[in-house]
Amino acid sequence: MSASDPAIDYRAVFHALPGMVALLTPELVYADANEDFVRNSGRSLAELVGRNVFEVFPDNPNDPAATGARNLAASLGRVLAEGERDTMALQRYDVESRERPGEWQERYWSPINAPVLDSRGRVVLVVHRVEEVTELIRARSRSAGDRSRVLEAELYTRSRELQQVIERLRLAHAREREVALALQEAMLPAPRLVGDHQVAVRYQPAVGALNVCGDWYDLVELPGDRMAVAVGDVVGHGLDAAGVMGQLRSALSAASRVSQGPGQALEVLGLYARSVEGAESTSAVSVHIDWTTHRLAYSSAGHLPPALARADGTVVFLDAATDPPLGARPEHLPRPQAEQAFEAGDTLVLYTDGLIERRHEDIDTGLGRLADSLTGHRKDGPEELADALLLDLLPAAGATDDTALVVIRL
Repeated sequence: MSASDPAIDYRAVFHALPGMVALLTPELVYADANEDFVRNSGRSLAELVGRNVFEVFPDNPNDPAATGARNLAASLGRVLAEGERDTMALQRYDVESRERPGEWQERYWSPINAPVLDSRGRVVLVVHRVEEVTELIRARSRSAGDRSRVLEAELYTRSRELQQVIERLRLAHAREREVALALQEAMLPAPRLVGDHQVAVRYQPAVGALNVCGDWYDLVELPGDRMAVAVGDVVGHGLDAAGVMGQLRSALSAASRVSQGPGQALEVLGLYARSVEGAESTSAVSVHIDWTTHRLAYSSAGHLPPALARADGTVVFLDAATDPPLGARPEHLPRPQAEQAFEAGDTLVLYTDGLIERRHEDIDTGLGRLADSLTGHRKDGPEELADALLLDLLPAAGATDDTALVVIRL
Protein backbone atom coordinates (compact mmCIF):
# COMPACT_ATOMS: atom_id res chain seq x y z
CA MET A 1 0.00 0.00 0.00
CA SER A 2 1.46 3.37 -1.01
CA ALA A 3 1.65 6.43 1.23
CA SER A 4 -1.21 8.04 -0.74
CA ASP A 5 -3.62 5.14 -0.09
CA PRO A 6 -6.11 5.59 2.73
CA ALA A 7 -5.23 3.98 6.09
CA ILE A 8 -7.19 0.83 6.92
CA ASP A 9 -9.63 1.15 9.82
CA TYR A 10 -8.95 -2.25 11.39
CA ARG A 11 -11.60 -1.75 14.07
CA ALA A 12 -14.23 -1.24 11.37
CA VAL A 13 -12.91 -4.31 9.54
CA PHE A 14 -13.13 -6.37 12.74
CA HIS A 15 -16.74 -5.40 13.38
CA ALA A 16 -17.69 -6.07 9.75
CA LEU A 17 -16.12 -9.54 9.64
CA PRO A 18 -18.59 -12.21 8.51
CA GLY A 19 -19.03 -14.75 11.26
CA MET A 20 -18.97 -14.51 15.03
CA VAL A 21 -15.60 -13.26 16.35
CA ALA A 22 -14.69 -12.06 19.85
CA LEU A 23 -11.42 -11.02 21.49
CA LEU A 24 -10.59 -12.42 24.94
CA THR A 25 -7.91 -11.36 27.43
CA PRO A 26 -5.64 -14.02 29.02
CA GLU A 27 -8.04 -13.85 31.98
CA LEU A 28 -10.83 -14.96 29.56
CA VAL A 29 -12.61 -11.62 29.75
CA TYR A 30 -14.29 -10.20 26.63
CA ALA A 31 -12.22 -7.30 25.25
CA ASP A 32 -14.38 -6.80 22.13
CA ALA A 33 -16.85 -8.61 19.86
CA ASN A 34 -17.89 -7.99 16.27
CA GLU A 35 -21.42 -7.28 15.08
CA ASP A 36 -22.17 -10.88 14.05
CA PHE A 37 -21.12 -12.14 17.48
CA VAL A 38 -23.37 -9.62 19.24
CA ARG A 39 -26.32 -10.40 16.95
CA ASN A 40 -26.08 -14.20 17.02
CA SER A 41 -25.10 -14.61 20.66
CA GLY A 42 -28.14 -12.70 21.84
CA ARG A 43 -26.02 -10.43 24.06
CA SER A 44 -25.30 -6.73 23.63
CA LEU A 45 -21.73 -5.44 23.46
CA ALA A 46 -22.19 -3.88 26.90
CA GLU A 47 -23.23 -7.27 28.29
CA LEU A 48 -20.02 -8.85 26.90
CA VAL A 49 -17.08 -6.44 27.27
CA GLY A 50 -15.42 -6.58 30.66
CA ARG A 51 -17.10 -9.82 31.73
CA ASN A 52 -15.74 -13.36 31.93
CA VAL A 53 -16.77 -15.78 29.16
CA PHE A 54 -18.29 -18.26 31.59
CA GLU A 55 -20.13 -15.56 33.51
CA VAL A 56 -21.91 -14.55 30.30
CA PHE A 57 -22.35 -18.09 28.95
CA PRO A 58 -22.42 -20.65 31.78
CA ASP A 59 -23.45 -24.26 31.29
CA ASN A 60 -27.17 -25.04 31.57
CA PRO A 61 -27.64 -25.81 35.31
CA ASN A 62 -30.66 -27.95 34.43
CA ASP A 63 -28.49 -30.34 32.40
CA PRO A 64 -26.05 -32.21 34.68
CA ALA A 65 -24.36 -33.72 31.62
CA ALA A 66 -23.64 -30.34 30.00
CA THR A 67 -19.97 -30.06 28.99
CA GLY A 68 -19.82 -27.00 26.72
CA ALA A 69 -18.26 -24.66 29.28
CA ARG A 70 -15.70 -27.24 30.45
CA ASN A 71 -14.69 -28.13 26.89
CA LEU A 72 -14.31 -24.46 25.98
CA ALA A 73 -12.25 -23.79 29.12
CA ALA A 74 -9.94 -26.69 28.21
CA SER A 75 -9.45 -25.36 24.67
CA LEU A 76 -8.72 -21.82 25.84
CA GLY A 77 -6.34 -23.21 28.46
CA ARG A 78 -4.38 -25.05 25.76
CA VAL A 79 -4.13 -21.88 23.66
CA LEU A 80 -2.83 -19.86 26.62
CA ALA A 81 -0.36 -22.56 27.71
CA GLU A 82 0.99 -23.54 24.29
CA GLY A 83 0.49 -20.37 22.23
CA GLU A 84 -1.04 -22.35 19.37
CA ARG A 85 -4.44 -22.45 17.62
CA ASP A 86 -7.01 -24.96 18.91
CA THR A 87 -9.98 -26.13 16.82
CA MET A 88 -12.82 -27.61 18.85
CA ALA A 89 -15.26 -30.32 17.89
CA LEU A 90 -18.91 -29.42 17.44
CA GLN A 91 -20.35 -28.40 20.81
CA ARG A 92 -23.84 -28.31 22.24
CA TYR A 93 -23.78 -25.15 24.39
CA ASP A 94 -27.24 -24.02 25.55
CA VAL A 95 -27.85 -20.29 26.10
CA GLU A 96 -30.23 -18.70 28.59
CA SER A 97 -32.96 -16.59 27.01
CA ARG A 98 -32.69 -12.84 27.67
CA GLU A 99 -36.45 -12.37 27.41
CA ARG A 100 -37.35 -15.38 29.58
CA PRO A 101 -34.72 -15.87 32.34
CA GLY A 102 -34.49 -19.50 33.43
CA GLU A 103 -35.42 -20.76 29.95
CA TRP A 104 -32.49 -22.29 28.05
CA GLN A 105 -32.31 -22.45 24.26
CA GLU A 106 -30.60 -25.43 22.61
CA ARG A 107 -27.60 -24.15 20.61
CA TYR A 108 -24.79 -25.79 18.64
CA TRP A 109 -21.42 -24.07 18.12
CA SER A 110 -18.23 -24.88 16.21
CA PRO A 111 -15.45 -22.78 17.84
CA ILE A 112 -11.85 -22.02 16.87
CA ASN A 113 -9.50 -20.31 19.34
CA ALA A 114 -6.27 -18.67 18.17
CA PRO A 115 -3.58 -16.75 20.13
CA VAL A 116 -2.33 -13.22 19.49
CA LEU A 117 1.33 -13.12 20.62
CA ASP A 118 3.50 -10.17 21.64
CA SER A 119 7.14 -9.73 20.57
CA ARG A 120 8.26 -12.08 23.39
CA GLY A 121 5.94 -14.89 22.39
CA ARG A 122 3.43 -14.35 25.21
CA VAL A 123 -0.31 -14.64 24.58
CA VAL A 124 -1.88 -11.18 24.99
CA LEU A 125 -5.26 -11.89 23.35
CA VAL A 126 -7.25 -14.89 22.16
CA VAL A 127 -9.31 -14.68 18.97
CA HIS A 128 -12.49 -16.67 19.69
CA ARG A 129 -14.30 -17.45 16.42
CA VAL A 130 -17.63 -19.28 16.60
CA GLU A 131 -19.72 -20.74 13.78
CA GLU A 132 -23.40 -20.98 14.70
CA VAL A 133 -24.72 -24.28 13.29
CA THR A 134 -27.90 -24.70 15.34
CA GLU A 135 -30.28 -24.40 12.39
CA LEU A 136 -28.22 -26.86 10.33
CA ILE A 137 -28.39 -29.43 13.13
CA ARG A 138 -32.13 -28.89 13.53
CA ALA A 139 -32.74 -29.17 9.78
CA ARG A 140 -30.85 -32.44 9.60
CA SER A 141 -32.76 -33.72 12.60
CA ARG A 142 -36.16 -32.87 11.04
CA SER A 143 -35.33 -34.60 7.75
CA ALA A 144 -33.73 -37.71 9.20
CA GLY A 145 -36.90 -39.62 10.19
CA ASP A 146 -37.67 -41.74 13.21
CA ARG A 147 -34.83 -44.23 12.82
CA SER A 148 -32.19 -41.51 12.54
CA ARG A 149 -33.61 -39.74 15.57
CA VAL A 150 -33.39 -42.95 17.57
CA LEU A 151 -29.78 -43.46 16.47
CA GLU A 152 -28.96 -39.84 17.25
CA ALA A 153 -30.47 -40.16 20.73
CA GLU A 154 -28.49 -43.35 21.32
CA LEU A 155 -25.29 -41.73 20.10
CA TYR A 156 -25.94 -38.74 22.34
CA THR A 157 -26.45 -41.08 25.32
CA ARG A 158 -23.25 -42.97 24.54
CA SER A 159 -21.30 -39.73 24.21
CA ARG A 160 -22.55 -38.62 27.63
CA GLU A 161 -21.46 -41.95 29.11
CA LEU A 162 -18.05 -41.52 27.49
CA GLN A 163 -17.79 -38.02 28.95
CA GLN A 164 -18.49 -39.45 32.40
CA VAL A 165 -15.73 -42.05 31.95
CA ILE A 166 -13.32 -39.33 30.82
CA GLU A 167 -14.26 -37.26 33.86
CA ARG A 168 -13.54 -40.18 36.20
CA LEU A 169 -10.14 -40.67 34.52
CA ARG A 170 -9.44 -36.95 34.83
CA LEU A 171 -10.15 -37.09 38.57
CA ALA A 172 -7.90 -40.13 38.94
CA HIS A 173 -5.05 -38.38 37.14
CA ALA A 174 -5.63 -35.26 39.24
CA ARG A 175 -5.22 -37.39 42.36
CA GLU A 176 -1.98 -38.82 40.97
CA ARG A 177 -0.75 -35.27 40.41
CA GLU A 178 -1.56 -34.32 44.03
CA VAL A 179 0.34 -37.34 45.36
CA ALA A 180 3.34 -36.67 43.10
CA LEU A 181 3.48 -33.00 44.13
CA ALA A 182 3.31 -33.98 47.80
CA LEU A 183 6.15 -36.47 47.22
CA GLN A 184 8.24 -33.81 45.47
CA GLU A 185 7.67 -31.26 48.23
CA ALA A 186 8.60 -33.83 50.90
CA MET A 187 11.88 -34.69 49.18
CA LEU A 188 13.00 -31.19 48.20
CA PRO A 189 14.87 -29.21 50.89
CA ALA A 190 12.92 -26.36 52.45
CA PRO A 191 14.09 -22.78 51.73
CA ARG A 192 16.54 -21.68 54.40
CA LEU A 193 19.65 -19.65 55.06
CA VAL A 194 22.82 -21.55 54.16
CA GLY A 195 25.36 -20.25 56.63
CA ASP A 196 25.30 -16.48 56.34
CA HIS A 197 24.54 -16.55 52.63
CA GLN A 198 21.34 -15.37 50.97
CA VAL A 199 19.57 -18.11 49.04
CA ALA A 200 16.13 -18.25 47.39
CA VAL A 201 14.57 -21.38 45.88
CA ARG A 202 11.40 -21.83 43.85
CA TYR A 203 9.56 -24.88 42.53
CA GLN A 204 6.76 -24.13 40.03
CA PRO A 205 4.65 -27.16 38.94
CA ALA A 206 3.52 -27.35 35.34
CA VAL A 207 0.00 -26.48 34.26
CA GLY A 208 -2.22 -29.53 33.72
CA ALA A 209 -3.11 -32.64 35.67
CA LEU A 210 -0.70 -34.93 33.81
CA ASN A 211 2.43 -32.78 33.80
CA VAL A 212 4.07 -33.45 37.17
CA CYS A 213 7.75 -33.90 36.33
CA GLY A 214 10.98 -34.92 38.04
CA ASP A 215 12.72 -31.56 38.52
CA TRP A 216 14.74 -31.08 41.69
CA TYR A 217 17.20 -28.76 43.44
CA ASP A 218 19.60 -29.37 46.33
CA LEU A 219 21.79 -27.30 48.67
CA VAL A 220 24.60 -28.93 50.65
CA GLU A 221 26.86 -27.19 53.18
CA LEU A 222 30.49 -28.33 52.82
CA PRO A 223 33.44 -27.98 55.22
CA GLY A 224 34.85 -24.46 55.38
CA ASP A 225 32.95 -21.57 53.85
CA ARG A 226 31.79 -23.73 50.94
CA MET A 227 28.51 -25.00 49.51
CA ALA A 228 27.36 -27.38 46.76
CA VAL A 229 24.23 -26.44 44.82
CA ALA A 230 22.60 -28.57 42.13
CA VAL A 231 19.50 -28.84 39.96
CA GLY A 232 18.34 -31.76 37.83
CA ASP A 233 15.54 -32.96 35.60
CA VAL A 234 14.33 -36.57 35.27
CA VAL A 235 12.74 -37.54 31.95
CA GLY A 236 9.09 -38.49 32.37
CA HIS A 237 6.06 -37.49 34.41
CA GLY A 238 4.03 -38.50 37.43
CA LEU A 239 4.85 -40.65 40.44
CA ASP A 240 7.56 -42.68 38.67
CA ALA A 241 9.52 -39.55 37.75
CA ALA A 242 9.08 -38.09 41.24
CA GLY A 243 10.41 -41.34 42.78
CA VAL A 244 13.48 -41.39 40.52
CA MET A 245 14.04 -37.72 41.30
CA GLY A 246 14.17 -38.49 45.02
CA GLN A 247 16.73 -41.26 44.58
CA LEU A 248 19.04 -39.21 42.35
CA ARG A 249 18.82 -36.08 44.49
CA SER A 250 19.75 -38.02 47.62
CA ALA A 251 22.61 -39.79 45.82
CA LEU A 252 24.08 -36.54 44.47
CA SER A 253 23.71 -34.89 47.89
CA ALA A 254 25.73 -37.70 49.48
CA ALA A 255 28.33 -37.74 46.68
CA SER A 256 28.84 -33.97 46.94
CA ARG A 257 29.84 -34.30 50.60
CA VAL A 258 32.71 -36.73 49.91
CA SER A 259 33.81 -35.93 46.35
CA GLN A 260 36.74 -33.73 45.34
CA GLY A 261 34.47 -31.55 43.21
CA PRO A 262 31.26 -31.42 41.15
CA GLY A 263 32.77 -33.38 38.25
CA GLN A 264 33.52 -36.35 40.47
CA ALA A 265 30.12 -36.04 42.18
CA LEU A 266 28.32 -36.28 38.83
CA GLU A 267 30.60 -39.15 37.81
CA VAL A 268 29.46 -41.10 40.89
CA LEU A 269 25.84 -40.14 40.23
CA GLY A 270 26.11 -41.42 36.66
CA LEU A 271 27.35 -44.82 37.88
CA TYR A 272 24.53 -45.00 40.43
CA ALA A 273 21.93 -43.98 37.82
CA ARG A 274 22.71 -47.14 35.83
CA SER A 275 21.01 -49.17 38.56
CA VAL A 276 17.91 -46.95 38.81
CA GLU A 277 15.14 -47.74 36.35
CA GLY A 278 13.91 -44.56 34.67
CA ALA A 279 17.06 -42.56 35.46
CA GLU A 280 18.51 -42.73 31.95
CA SER A 281 18.88 -39.39 30.13
CA THR A 282 18.44 -37.41 33.37
CA SER A 283 20.18 -34.05 33.19
CA ALA A 284 21.90 -32.41 36.18
CA VAL A 285 24.33 -29.61 36.94
CA SER A 286 26.36 -29.13 40.12
CA VAL A 287 28.28 -26.05 41.31
CA HIS A 288 30.63 -25.93 44.30
CA ILE A 289 31.00 -22.43 45.74
CA ASP A 290 34.10 -21.44 47.73
CA TRP A 291 33.67 -18.06 49.38
CA THR A 292 37.26 -18.11 50.71
CA THR A 293 38.86 -18.26 47.25
CA HIS A 294 35.94 -16.62 45.40
CA ARG A 295 35.89 -19.50 42.90
CA LEU A 296 33.09 -21.58 41.41
CA ALA A 297 33.76 -25.16 40.31
CA TYR A 298 31.06 -26.64 38.09
CA SER A 299 30.12 -29.61 35.94
CA SER A 300 27.06 -30.36 33.81
CA ALA A 301 25.51 -33.63 32.69
CA GLY A 302 23.48 -32.47 29.71
CA HIS A 303 21.87 -29.62 31.65
CA LEU A 304 21.35 -25.96 30.80
CA PRO A 305 24.26 -23.75 31.93
CA PRO A 306 24.03 -21.89 35.26
CA ALA A 307 24.11 -18.11 34.96
CA LEU A 308 26.54 -15.87 36.84
CA ALA A 309 25.05 -12.37 36.98
CA ARG A 310 27.72 -9.77 37.67
CA ALA A 311 26.98 -6.75 39.83
CA ASP A 312 27.72 -4.52 36.81
CA GLY A 313 24.86 -6.13 34.81
CA THR A 314 26.85 -8.53 32.62
CA VAL A 315 25.86 -12.22 32.58
CA VAL A 316 28.22 -15.19 32.12
CA PHE A 317 26.83 -18.65 31.34
CA LEU A 318 28.88 -21.48 32.87
CA ASP A 319 29.09 -23.76 29.82
CA ALA A 320 32.75 -24.88 29.71
CA ALA A 321 32.19 -28.29 31.34
CA THR A 322 29.20 -29.90 29.63
CA ASP A 323 28.87 -33.67 29.17
CA PRO A 324 26.02 -35.97 28.02
CA PRO A 325 23.11 -36.70 30.39
CA LEU A 326 23.23 -39.57 32.87
CA GLY A 327 23.16 -42.98 31.22
CA ALA A 328 23.50 -41.53 27.71
CA ARG A 329 26.67 -43.48 26.85
CA PRO A 330 27.63 -47.09 27.61
CA GLU A 331 31.28 -46.55 28.59
CA HIS A 332 32.41 -44.96 31.85
CA LEU A 333 34.43 -41.74 31.52
CA PRO A 334 35.31 -39.03 34.04
CA ARG A 335 33.02 -35.99 33.98
CA PRO A 336 34.59 -32.63 33.01
CA GLN A 337 34.93 -29.78 35.49
CA ALA A 338 35.67 -26.08 35.02
CA GLU A 339 36.17 -23.06 37.29
CA GLN A 340 34.98 -19.46 37.24
CA ALA A 341 35.99 -16.56 39.50
CA PHE A 342 33.33 -14.40 41.13
CA GLU A 343 33.17 -11.21 43.15
CA ALA A 344 31.16 -10.32 46.22
CA GLY A 345 27.73 -9.12 45.11
CA ASP A 346 27.52 -11.39 42.05
CA THR A 347 24.52 -13.73 41.80
CA LEU A 348 24.48 -17.40 40.80
CA VAL A 349 21.29 -18.78 39.20
CA LEU A 350 20.57 -22.47 38.52
CA TYR A 351 17.32 -23.54 36.83
CA THR A 352 15.57 -26.27 34.87
CA ASP A 353 14.32 -26.05 31.29
CA GLY A 354 10.75 -25.05 32.19
CA LEU A 355 12.04 -21.55 32.94
CA ILE A 356 13.36 -20.75 29.46
CA GLU A 357 12.51 -23.41 26.86
CA ARG A 358 9.53 -22.80 24.56
CA ARG A 359 8.14 -24.97 21.77
CA HIS A 360 9.37 -24.06 18.25
CA GLU A 361 11.98 -21.65 19.68
CA ASP A 362 15.78 -21.80 19.65
CA ILE A 363 17.31 -22.29 23.11
CA ASP A 364 19.52 -19.22 22.64
CA THR A 365 16.39 -17.07 22.55
CA GLY A 366 15.37 -18.34 25.99
CA LEU A 367 18.87 -17.82 27.37
CA GLY A 368 18.78 -14.28 26.01
CA ARG A 369 15.51 -13.58 27.84
CA LEU A 370 17.06 -14.92 31.05
CA ALA A 371 20.14 -12.69 30.65
CA ASP A 372 17.96 -9.62 29.98
CA SER A 373 15.85 -10.31 33.07
CA LEU A 374 18.92 -10.80 35.26
CA THR A 375 20.41 -7.55 34.03
CA GLY A 376 17.16 -5.66 34.59
CA HIS A 377 16.81 -6.94 38.15
CA ARG A 378 20.50 -6.97 39.13
CA LYS A 379 19.86 -4.79 42.21
CA ASP A 380 17.19 -7.13 43.62
CA GLY A 381 17.89 -9.51 46.48
CA PRO A 382 17.57 -13.28 45.88
CA GLU A 383 13.92 -13.51 46.96
CA GLU A 384 12.82 -10.56 44.84
CA LEU A 385 14.95 -11.76 41.90
CA ALA A 386 13.48 -15.29 42.03
CA ASP A 387 9.94 -13.88 41.88
CA ALA A 388 10.90 -11.49 39.07
CA LEU A 389 12.42 -14.28 36.96
CA LEU A 390 9.27 -16.40 37.23
CA LEU A 391 7.10 -13.41 36.37
CA ASP A 392 9.26 -12.33 33.42
CA LEU A 393 9.97 -15.74 31.89
CA LEU A 394 7.04 -18.08 32.52
CA PRO A 395 3.97 -17.84 30.23
CA ALA A 396 1.04 -15.92 31.72
CA ALA A 397 -1.12 -19.05 31.69
CA GLY A 398 1.58 -21.18 33.33
CA ALA A 399 4.36 -23.33 31.92
CA THR A 400 3.80 -26.76 30.37
CA ASP A 401 6.92 -28.09 32.13
CA ASP A 402 7.98 -27.92 35.79
CA THR A 403 10.46 -25.24 36.84
CA ALA A 404 13.05 -25.48 39.61
CA LEU A 405 15.03 -22.33 40.40
CA VAL A 406 17.88 -21.52 42.83
CA VAL A 407 19.22 -17.97 43.31
CA ILE A 408 22.32 -17.36 45.48
CA ARG A 409 23.92 -14.00 46.32
CA LEU A 410 27.68 -14.58 46.28
